[in-house]
Amino acid sequence: MLLDVQGLSKEFGGLRAVNEVRLEIAEKELVGLIGPNGAGKTTFFNLVTGVYEPTVGTVRFDGKEIQGKKPYVITQGGMSRTFQNIRLFSNLTVLENVKTACHFRVKYSALEGILRLGRFISEEKSIKEEAMSLLEIFGLAEKQNELARNLPYGEQRRLEIARALATHPKLLLLDEPAAGMNPQETAELTNLIQWIRDKFDLSILLIEHDMSLVMKLCERIYVLDYGSIIAQGTPEEIRENPKVIQAYLGEEG
Repeated sequence: MLLDVQGLSKEFGGLRAVNEVRLEIAEKELVGLIGPNGAGKTTFFNLVTGVYEPTVGTVRFDGKEIQGKKPYVITQGGMSRTFQNIRLFSNLTVLENVKTACHFRVKYSALEGILRLGRFISEEKSIKEEAMSLLEIFGLAEKQNELARNLPYGEQRRLEIARALATHPKLLLLDEPAAGMNPQETAELTNLIQWIRDKFDLSILLIEHDMSLVMKLCERIYVLDYGSIIAQGTPEEIRENPKVIQAYLGEEG
């Protein structure tokens, strides 16, 4: 099991925002996490990726316990994410945003970087080639020199995903990637996410409010409500689950 979450809880004061969540993701799986607004989905992402430390529970990733570790350590271990509110380096160019995600893998020393020695030059060339390859995939190569803040919203979303992929993740967490997109952009994103999973040979955990996207993409879905998992299963099972209908509509049937 690539990601194994057991009994994960988080309390803020007297409020338990995430309550004994159990969730598993296998290699190359595409899994959805859905639920009403305020259900605790982004808090769960923050726990898994090290932004918050759990009150109780364990998070095992690729065979190692990672709860309480710093986000950069978890990223180095092979987990990357995007955010509900886009977090690009707005004053850097499109290309520089992707290159920054590559740099934690460099092997040249600070001295080699200052003196611009051979290993620095070769690794920087390789990083630029990889970054440009990702920008080509996401249709952003022609905008490599534009500041990230000047991109249209949908392109900023794609850039954030490209930057996450530059870390070479085994698991990619996408927090509402279709938020703010029009129907055509959402349809293109749906195809892109499927292609990313197959092309990069990774697993994806997806938070999304667009149910058509979730039902089309995800092989399994977990449903979170008031911090607890109330259902899990295939899209067909989730669509017919009375607890899920009640959570979204406030009534059964």
